[in-house]
Amino acid sequence: MARFNFRLPDIGEGISEAEIVAWHVKVGDRVEEDQQIADMMTDKATVEMESPVSGTVIELAGEVGDQVSIGSTLVVIEIEGEEEAASEIAAETPGEAVIEPVAVAVESVSHPELSTKPEPLPVRAEPVEARPAPVESVPAEPARHVLASPAVRARAQDLGIDLAQVKPAEGDRVRHADLDAYLRYAAGQGYHAPHASRARADEQIKVIGMRRRIAENMAASKRNIPHFTYVDEIDVTELERVRADLNASRGGRPKLTMLPLLIVAICRTLPDFPMLNARYDDEAGVVTRSGRVHLGMATQTDAGLTVPVIRDAQDKNIWQLAAEITRLAEAARASKLKPEELGGGTITVTSLGPLGGIATTPVINRPEVAIIGPNKIVERPVFQGDDLVRAKLMNLSISCDHRVVDGWDAASYVQALKKLLETPVLLFAD
Repeated sequence: MARFNFRLPDIGEGISEAEIVAWHVKVGDRVEEDQQIADMMTDKATVEMESPVSGTVIELAGEVGDQVSIGSTLVVIEIEGEEEAASEIAAETPGEAVIEPVAVAVESVSHPELSTKPEPLPVRAEPVEARPAPVESVPAEPARHVLASPAVRARAQDLGIDLAQVKPAEGDRVRHADLDAYLRYAAGQGYHAPHASRARADEQIKVIGMRRRIAENMAASKRNIPHFTYVDEIDVTELERVRADLNASRGGRPKLTMLPLLIVAICRTLPDFPMLNARYDDEAGVVTRSGRVHLGMATQTDAGLTVPVIRDAQDKNIWQLAAEITRLAEAARASKLKPEELGGGTITVTSLGPLGGIATTPVINRPEVAIIGPNKIVERPVFQGDDLVRAKLMNLSISCDHRVVDGWDAASYVQALKKLLETPVLLFAD
Protein backbone atom coordinates (compact mmCIF):
# COMPACT_ATOMS: atom_id res chain seq x y z
CA MET A 1 0.00 0.00 0.00
CA ALA A 2 1.09 3.60 -0.64
CA ARG A 3 0.09 6.87 0.96
CA PHE A 4 -1.20 9.57 -1.38
CA ASN A 5 -1.00 13.12 -0.02
CA PHE A 6 -3.62 15.29 -1.68
CA ARG A 7 -2.41 18.85 -1.26
CA LEU A 8 -4.72 21.86 -1.35
CA PRO A 9 -4.19 23.33 -4.82
CA ASP A 10 -3.81 26.98 -5.78
CA ILE A 11 -7.16 27.91 -7.32
CA GLY A 12 -5.74 30.95 -9.07
CA GLU A 13 -6.96 33.79 -6.83
CA GLY A 14 -3.62 34.62 -5.23
CA ILE A 15 -4.84 33.42 -1.82
CA SER A 16 -2.62 31.77 0.77
CA GLU A 17 -5.20 29.65 2.61
CA ALA A 18 -8.79 28.43 2.52
CA GLU A 19 -11.32 27.47 5.16
CA ILE A 20 -12.79 23.99 5.53
CA VAL A 21 -16.56 24.50 5.41
CA ALA A 22 -17.65 20.88 4.92
CA TRP A 23 -16.18 17.37 4.91
CA HIS A 24 -17.94 14.77 2.77
CA VAL A 25 -15.70 11.92 3.96
CA LYS A 26 -14.26 10.73 7.26
CA VAL A 27 -11.26 8.65 8.26
CA GLY A 28 -11.81 5.04 7.24
CA ASP A 29 -14.13 5.87 4.30
CA ARG A 30 -13.51 4.35 0.90
CA VAL A 31 -13.39 7.06 -1.79
CA GLU A 32 -13.45 6.75 -5.56
CA GLU A 33 -11.64 8.90 -8.07
CA ASP A 34 -13.50 12.21 -8.70
CA GLN A 35 -15.63 11.73 -5.57
CA GLN A 36 -16.31 14.95 -3.66
CA ILE A 37 -14.33 15.01 -0.43
CA ALA A 38 -14.52 18.57 0.93
CA ASP A 39 -15.78 22.13 0.39
CA MET A 40 -13.15 24.86 0.81
CA MET A 41 -13.99 28.55 1.11
CA THR A 42 -11.82 31.52 0.16
CA ASP A 43 -12.73 35.20 0.26
CA LYS A 44 -14.08 34.80 -3.29
CA ALA A 45 -15.66 31.37 -3.64
CA THR A 46 -16.55 28.04 -2.12
CA VAL A 47 -14.86 25.26 -4.09
CA GLU A 48 -15.69 21.55 -4.21
CA MET A 49 -12.56 19.44 -3.83
CA GLU A 50 -12.62 16.03 -5.53
CA SER A 51 -10.33 13.11 -4.93
CA PRO A 52 -7.86 12.48 -7.79
CA VAL A 53 -7.44 8.85 -6.70
CA SER A 54 -9.35 5.88 -5.34
CA GLY A 55 -8.50 4.48 -1.94
CA THR A 56 -9.15 4.70 1.80
CA VAL A 57 -9.04 7.96 3.77
CA ILE A 58 -6.52 7.66 6.58
CA GLU A 59 -6.01 11.31 7.58
CA LEU A 60 -7.84 14.66 7.33
CA ALA A 61 -6.20 18.08 7.66
CA GLY A 62 -8.53 19.46 10.33
CA GLU A 63 -12.08 20.18 11.41
CA VAL A 64 -14.78 22.31 9.81
CA GLY A 65 -13.84 25.95 10.33
CA ASP A 66 -10.08 25.36 10.27
CA GLN A 67 -7.82 27.17 7.78
CA VAL A 68 -5.57 25.14 5.45
CA SER A 69 -2.60 26.69 3.65
CA ILE A 70 -2.26 26.33 -0.10
CA GLY A 71 0.11 23.46 -0.89
CA SER A 72 -0.32 21.74 2.46
CA THR A 73 -1.86 18.28 2.81
CA LEU A 74 -5.64 18.29 2.87
CA VAL A 75 -6.32 14.54 2.81
CA VAL A 76 -4.09 11.45 3.03
CA ILE A 77 -5.45 8.48 1.07
CA GLU A 78 -4.12 4.94 1.16
CA ILE A 79 -3.94 3.52 -2.35
CA GLU A 80 -2.83 0.22 -3.81
CA GLY A 81 0.74 0.02 -5.11
CA GLU A 82 4.31 0.22 -3.90
CA GLU A 83 5.05 3.22 -1.72
CA GLU A 84 8.50 3.78 -3.23
CA ALA A 85 7.19 3.71 -6.80
CA ALA A 86 4.34 6.07 -6.02
CA SER A 87 6.69 8.56 -4.41
CA GLU A 88 9.03 8.43 -7.36
CA ILE A 89 6.27 9.08 -9.90
CA ALA A 90 4.86 11.86 -7.75
CA ALA A 91 8.18 13.68 -7.87
CA GLU A 92 8.75 13.25 -11.60
CA THR A 93 5.33 13.48 -13.24
CA PRO A 94 2.82 15.51 -11.26
CA GLY A 95 -0.74 14.85 -12.31
CA GLU A 96 -3.78 17.07 -12.58
CA ALA A 97 -6.97 17.36 -10.57
CA VAL A 98 -10.04 19.39 -11.50
CA ILE A 99 -12.02 21.67 -9.24
CA GLU A 100 -15.14 23.69 -9.96
CA PRO A 101 -16.31 26.89 -8.25
CA VAL A 102 -19.80 26.13 -6.99
CA ALA A 103 -20.76 28.90 -4.58
CA VAL A 104 -19.65 32.47 -4.30
CA ALA A 105 -18.99 34.53 -1.21
CA VAL A 106 -18.22 38.25 -1.15
CA GLU A 107 -15.26 40.47 -2.00
CA SER A 108 -14.86 42.49 1.18
CA VAL A 109 -18.30 42.90 2.74
CA SER A 110 -21.39 40.68 2.52
CA HIS A 111 -24.60 42.50 2.97
CA PRO A 112 -28.27 42.56 4.04
CA GLU A 113 -30.24 41.86 0.81
CA LEU A 114 -26.76 33.91 -12.37
CA SER A 115 -26.42 31.12 -15.76
CA THR A 116 -23.94 28.89 -17.08
CA LYS A 117 -21.70 26.49 -15.24
CA PRO A 118 -18.09 27.78 -15.01
CA GLU A 119 -15.39 25.89 -16.83
CA PRO A 120 -13.32 23.61 -14.58
CA LEU A 121 -10.04 25.08 -13.39
CA PRO A 122 -7.02 22.78 -13.85
CA VAL A 123 -4.70 22.67 -10.83
CA ARG A 124 -1.70 20.57 -9.98
CA ALA A 125 -1.91 17.68 -7.59
CA GLU A 126 0.04 14.49 -6.88
CA PRO A 127 -0.52 11.53 -9.25
CA VAL A 128 -1.62 7.99 -8.86
CA GLU A 129 0.76 5.19 -9.77
CA ALA A 130 -1.98 2.69 -10.58
CA ARG A 131 -5.72 2.25 -10.31
CA PRO A 132 -6.96 -0.16 -7.65
CA ALA A 133 -7.40 -3.71 -8.88
CA PRO A 134 -10.96 -4.52 -9.91
CA VAL A 135 -13.09 -6.49 -7.50
CA GLU A 136 -15.40 -9.29 -8.42
CA SER A 137 -18.56 -7.86 -6.90
CA VAL A 138 -20.06 -4.62 -8.16
CA PRO A 139 -20.34 -2.07 -5.34
CA ALA A 140 -23.60 -0.33 -4.74
CA GLU A 141 -23.93 3.08 -6.35
CA PRO A 142 -23.04 5.77 -3.78
CA ALA A 143 -25.86 7.95 -2.54
CA ARG A 144 -26.36 11.15 -4.50
CA HIS A 145 -24.74 14.14 -2.79
CA VAL A 146 -27.49 16.67 -2.23
CA LEU A 147 -26.62 20.37 -2.34
CA ALA A 148 -28.51 22.30 0.34
CA SER A 149 -27.85 25.01 2.89
CA PRO A 150 -27.47 24.11 6.60
CA ALA A 151 -30.87 25.71 7.29
CA VAL A 152 -32.56 23.55 4.64
CA ARG A 153 -30.82 20.43 5.96
CA ALA A 154 -31.90 21.20 9.53
CA ARG A 155 -35.49 21.77 8.48
CA ALA A 156 -35.53 18.57 6.42
CA GLN A 157 -34.17 16.64 9.40
CA ASP A 158 -36.85 18.12 11.70
CA LEU A 159 -39.53 17.11 9.20
CA GLY A 160 -38.07 13.65 8.69
CA ILE A 161 -37.51 14.25 4.98
CA ASP A 162 -34.77 12.47 3.04
CA LEU A 163 -33.24 15.22 0.91
CA ALA A 164 -32.27 12.66 -1.73
CA GLN A 165 -36.00 12.23 -2.42
CA VAL A 166 -36.57 15.96 -3.02
CA LYS A 167 -36.23 17.12 -6.62
CA PRO A 168 -35.04 20.76 -6.95
CA ALA A 169 -37.29 22.98 -9.08
CA GLU A 170 -34.23 24.51 -10.73
CA GLY A 171 -30.52 23.74 -10.69
CA ASP A 172 -29.20 21.05 -8.38
CA ARG A 173 -29.59 22.77 -4.99
CA VAL A 174 -32.55 21.95 -2.72
CA ARG A 175 -34.20 25.05 -1.25
CA HIS A 176 -37.00 25.74 1.22
CA ALA A 177 -39.46 26.10 -1.66
CA ASP A 178 -38.56 22.57 -2.79
CA LEU A 179 -39.28 21.25 0.71
CA ASP A 180 -42.64 23.04 0.65
CA ALA A 181 -43.48 21.45 -2.71
CA TYR A 182 -42.44 18.04 -1.41
CA LEU A 183 -44.63 18.45 1.67
CA ARG A 184 -47.63 19.40 -0.49
CA TYR A 185 -47.07 16.32 -2.62
CA ALA A 186 -46.45 14.08 0.38
CA ALA A 187 -49.63 15.33 2.08
CA GLY A 188 -51.61 13.84 -0.79
CA GLN A 189 -49.86 10.54 -0.19
CA GLY A 190 -50.81 10.40 3.50
CA TYR A 191 -47.56 11.86 4.87
CA HIS A 192 -47.79 13.95 8.04
CA ALA A 193 -44.93 16.14 9.26
CA PRO A 194 -43.98 16.08 12.94
CA HIS A 195 -46.05 18.37 15.14
CA ALA A 196 -44.72 21.90 14.70
CA SER A 197 -45.13 22.88 18.36
CA ARG A 198 -42.94 20.07 19.69
CA ALA A 199 -40.03 21.42 21.76
CA ARG A 200 -36.55 21.09 20.31
CA ALA A 201 -33.26 20.59 22.09
CA ASP A 202 -30.79 23.46 22.26
CA GLU A 203 -28.06 23.27 19.66
CA GLN A 204 -24.70 24.91 19.14
CA ILE A 205 -23.76 25.86 15.59
CA LYS A 206 -20.18 26.70 14.71
CA VAL A 207 -19.94 30.00 12.84
CA ILE A 208 -18.05 29.11 9.68
CA GLY A 209 -17.96 29.77 5.96
CA MET A 210 -20.02 32.62 4.58
CA ARG A 211 -21.71 33.27 7.92
CA ARG A 212 -18.28 33.85 9.50
CA ARG A 213 -17.31 36.13 6.58
CA ILE A 214 -20.51 38.12 7.07
CA ALA A 215 -19.92 38.37 10.83
CA GLU A 216 -16.33 39.55 10.39
CA ASN A 217 -17.13 42.05 7.63
CA MET A 218 -20.18 43.53 9.33
CA ALA A 219 -18.23 43.92 12.57
CA ALA A 220 -15.37 45.61 10.68
CA SER A 221 -17.83 47.94 8.92
CA LYS A 222 -19.55 49.04 12.13
CA ARG A 223 -16.26 49.23 14.03
CA ASN A 224 -14.46 51.39 11.46
CA ILE A 225 -17.24 53.47 9.89
CA PRO A 226 -19.19 56.16 11.80
CA HIS A 227 -22.61 55.47 10.31
CA PHE A 228 -25.54 57.83 10.16
CA THR A 229 -28.91 57.15 8.55
CA TYR A 230 -31.36 59.57 6.98
CA VAL A 231 -34.96 58.56 6.14
CA ASP A 232 -37.57 60.41 4.07
CA GLU A 233 -41.05 59.58 2.79
CA ILE A 234 -41.71 59.43 -0.96
CA ASP A 235 -45.07 59.40 -2.72
CA VAL A 236 -44.70 56.71 -5.40
CA THR A 237 -48.34 56.72 -6.54
CA GLU A 238 -47.52 58.03 -10.02
CA LEU A 239 -44.38 55.90 -10.28
CA GLU A 240 -46.40 52.75 -9.55
CA ARG A 241 -48.93 53.76 -12.22
CA VAL A 242 -46.12 54.21 -14.76
CA ARG A 243 -44.64 50.87 -13.77
CA ALA A 244 -48.00 49.13 -14.28
CA ASP A 245 -48.38 50.74 -17.73
CA LEU A 246 -44.86 49.66 -18.74
CA ASN A 247 -45.49 46.09 -17.59
CA ALA A 248 -48.73 45.94 -19.52
CA SER A 249 -46.85 46.62 -22.77
CA ARG A 250 -43.56 44.90 -22.00
CA GLY A 251 -43.95 42.10 -24.54
CA GLY A 252 -41.32 39.43 -23.94
CA ARG A 253 -39.21 41.66 -21.72
CA PRO A 254 -38.79 40.95 -17.99
CA LYS A 255 -41.41 42.27 -15.58
CA LEU A 256 -40.45 45.54 -13.96
CA THR A 257 -40.21 45.83 -10.20
CA MET A 258 -39.56 49.09 -8.38
CA LEU A 259 -35.80 48.41 -8.33
CA PRO A 260 -34.90 49.22 -11.99
CA LEU A 261 -36.75 52.55 -11.74
CA LEU A 262 -34.99 53.36 -8.47
CA ILE A 263 -31.61 52.52 -10.01
CA VAL A 264 -32.28 54.85 -12.95
CA ALA A 265 -33.08 57.63 -10.46
CA ILE A 266 -29.92 56.86 -8.46
CA CYS A 267 -27.74 56.99 -11.56
CA ARG A 268 -29.29 60.26 -12.77
CA THR A 269 -28.75 62.04 -9.44
CA LEU A 270 -25.29 60.77 -8.45
CA PRO A 271 -23.29 63.04 -10.83
CA ASP A 272 -24.39 66.01 -8.70
CA PHE A 273 -23.36 64.19 -5.49
CA PRO A 274 -20.03 62.50 -6.34
CA MET A 275 -19.07 62.09 -2.68
CA LEU A 276 -21.74 59.36 -2.39
CA ASN A 277 -20.53 57.28 -5.36
CA ALA A 278 -17.14 56.59 -3.85
CA ARG A 279 -14.80 54.17 -2.09
CA TYR A 280 -12.76 55.15 0.97
CA ASP A 281 -9.35 53.59 1.59
CA ASP A 282 -9.08 54.51 5.25
CA GLU A 283 -5.58 53.07 5.61
CA ALA A 284 -4.22 55.25 2.81
CA GLY A 285 -6.54 58.14 3.66
CA VAL A 286 -7.78 58.37 0.05
CA VAL A 287 -11.33 58.74 -1.25
CA THR A 288 -11.87 57.63 -4.86
CA ARG A 289 -14.93 59.23 -6.44
CA SER A 290 -16.11 56.98 -9.26
CA GLY A 291 -17.15 58.36 -12.63
CA ARG A 292 -19.21 55.23 -13.25
CA VAL A 293 -21.93 53.60 -11.19
CA HIS A 294 -21.09 50.01 -10.30
CA LEU A 295 -24.16 49.28 -8.23
CA GLY A 296 -24.16 46.53 -5.62
CA MET A 297 -27.43 44.65 -5.23
CA ALA A 298 -27.76 43.02 -1.82
CA THR A 299 -29.28 39.56 -2.35
CA GLN A 300 -30.50 36.96 0.14
CA THR A 301 -29.42 33.39 -0.62
CA ASP A 302 -29.62 30.08 1.23
CA ALA A 303 -25.91 30.40 2.00
CA GLY A 304 -26.18 33.95 3.32
CA LEU A 305 -26.19 37.52 2.10
CA THR A 306 -24.15 38.42 -0.95
CA VAL A 307 -23.78 41.49 -3.17
CA PRO A 308 -23.50 40.97 -6.93
CA VAL A 309 -22.60 44.14 -8.82
CA ILE A 310 -24.37 45.68 -11.83
CA ARG A 311 -21.49 47.12 -13.85
CA ASP A 312 -21.96 50.52 -15.54
CA ALA A 313 -25.54 50.81 -14.35
CA GLN A 314 -25.59 54.40 -15.65
CA ASP A 315 -25.50 53.11 -19.25
CA LYS A 316 -28.46 50.71 -18.93
CA ASN A 317 -32.14 51.43 -19.51
CA ILE A 318 -34.90 50.06 -17.27
CA TRP A 319 -35.38 46.87 -19.32
CA GLN A 320 -31.67 46.11 -19.39
CA LEU A 321 -31.50 46.74 -15.65
CA ALA A 322 -34.48 44.44 -15.04
CA ALA A 323 -32.82 41.65 -17.03
CA GLU A 324 -29.49 42.10 -15.25
CA ILE A 325 -31.14 42.17 -11.82
CA THR A 326 -32.92 38.88 -12.58
CA ARG A 327 -29.78 37.25 -13.98
CA LEU A 328 -27.54 38.23 -11.07
CA ALA A 329 -30.13 37.32 -8.41
CA GLU A 330 -30.69 33.88 -9.94
CA ALA A 331 -26.95 33.26 -10.21
CA ALA A 332 -26.41 34.33 -6.61
CA ARG A 333 -29.11 32.00 -5.31
CA ALA A 334 -27.80 29.14 -7.45
CA SER A 335 -24.22 29.81 -6.25
CA LYS A 336 -23.06 30.48 -9.81
CA LEU A 337 -21.78 34.03 -9.54
CA LYS A 338 -18.43 34.63 -11.19
CA PRO A 339 -15.66 36.33 -9.17
CA GLU A 340 -15.76 39.35 -11.48
CA GLU A 341 -19.47 39.78 -10.69
CA LEU A 342 -18.60 40.43 -7.07
CA GLY A 343 -16.80 43.39 -5.57
CA GLY A 344 -15.73 46.68 -7.04
CA GLY A 345 -19.08 48.30 -6.27
CA THR A 346 -19.32 52.06 -5.74
CA ILE A 347 -22.72 52.21 -4.00
CA THR A 348 -25.19 49.54 -2.87
CA VAL A 349 -28.98 49.14 -2.76
CA THR A 350 -30.55 46.79 -0.23
CA SER A 351 -34.24 45.98 -0.04
CA LEU A 352 -36.37 43.55 1.93
CA GLY A 353 -39.13 43.88 -0.65
CA PRO A 354 -42.60 43.17 0.80
CA LEU A 355 -40.96 42.32 4.15
CA GLY A 356 -39.60 45.86 4.44
CA GLY A 357 -40.77 47.76 7.48
CA ILE A 358 -41.24 51.45 8.26
CA ALA A 359 -37.53 52.19 7.98
CA THR A 360 -34.18 50.44 7.90
CA THR A 361 -30.68 51.43 9.01
CA PRO A 362 -28.55 49.42 6.55
CA VAL A 363 -24.86 48.74 7.21
CA ILE A 364 -22.46 50.21 4.65
CA ASN A 365 -20.76 47.82 2.23
CA ARG A 366 -17.18 48.77 3.10
CA PRO A 367 -15.14 50.35 1.45
CA GLU A 368 -18.14 52.09 -0.13
CA VAL A 369 -19.45 55.15 1.70
CA ALA A 370 -23.22 54.92 1.15
CA ILE A 371 -26.02 52.38 0.93
CA ILE A 372 -29.64 53.02 -0.05
CA GLY A 373 -32.58 51.06 1.39
CA PRO A 374 -36.07 51.38 -0.09
CA ASN A 375 -38.74 50.22 2.34
CA LYS A 376 -42.18 48.70 1.89
CA ILE A 377 -44.79 50.58 -0.14
CA VAL A 378 -48.00 51.19 1.82
CA GLU A 379 -51.31 52.86 0.97
CA ARG A 380 -52.44 55.66 3.27
CA PRO A 381 -54.80 58.63 3.09
CA VAL A 382 -53.01 61.95 2.56
CA PHE A 383 -54.16 65.51 2.15
CA GLN A 384 -53.74 67.22 -1.21
CA GLY A 385 -54.88 70.74 -0.44
CA ASP A 386 -58.28 70.33 1.15
CA ASP A 387 -58.89 66.90 -0.38
CA LEU A 388 -58.16 63.58 1.27
CA VAL A 389 -56.84 61.08 -1.29
CA ARG A 390 -55.37 57.62 -1.33
CA ALA A 391 -51.60 57.55 -1.94
CA LYS A 392 -48.86 54.92 -2.20
CA LEU A 393 -46.01 55.91 0.10
CA MET A 394 -42.53 54.51 0.57
CA ASN A 395 -39.87 55.46 3.09
CA LEU A 396 -36.34 55.61 1.68
CA SER A 397 -33.32 55.12 3.94
CA ILE A 398 -29.72 56.04 3.23
CA SER A 399 -26.77 55.19 5.49
CA CYS A 400 -23.55 57.13 4.95
CA ASP A 401 -19.95 57.20 6.16
CA HIS A 402 -19.79 60.40 8.20
CA ARG A 403 -16.03 60.67 7.58
CA VAL A 404 -16.78 61.35 3.91
CA VAL A 405 -20.45 62.39 3.66
CA ASP A 406 -22.11 65.18 5.65
CA GLY A 407 -25.72 65.02 6.77
CA TRP A 408 -26.65 67.96 4.55
CA ASP A 409 -25.30 66.13 1.49
CA ALA A 410 -27.22 62.95 2.32
CA ALA A 411 -30.47 64.84 2.87
CA SER A 412 -29.99 66.88 -0.32
CA TYR A 413 -29.34 63.71 -2.31
CA VAL A 414 -32.50 62.02 -1.04
CA GLN A 415 -34.48 65.14 -1.92
CA ALA A 416 -33.11 64.93 -5.48
CA LEU A 417 -34.11 61.26 -5.64
CA LYS A 418 -37.54 62.13 -4.28
CA LYS A 419 -38.13 64.70 -7.02
CA LEU A 420 -37.42 62.14 -9.76
CA LEU A 421 -39.42 59.33 -8.16
CA GLU A 422 -42.46 61.54 -7.49
CA THR A 423 -42.32 62.94 -11.04
CA PRO A 424 -41.38 59.79 -13.02
CA VAL A 425 -41.60 61.48 -16.43
CA LEU A 426 -38.25 63.06 -15.50
CA LEU A 427 -36.69 59.59 -15.39
CA PHE A 428 -37.12 59.33 -19.14
CA ALA A 429 -36.30 62.94 -20.07
CA ASP A 430 -32.92 63.78 -21.60
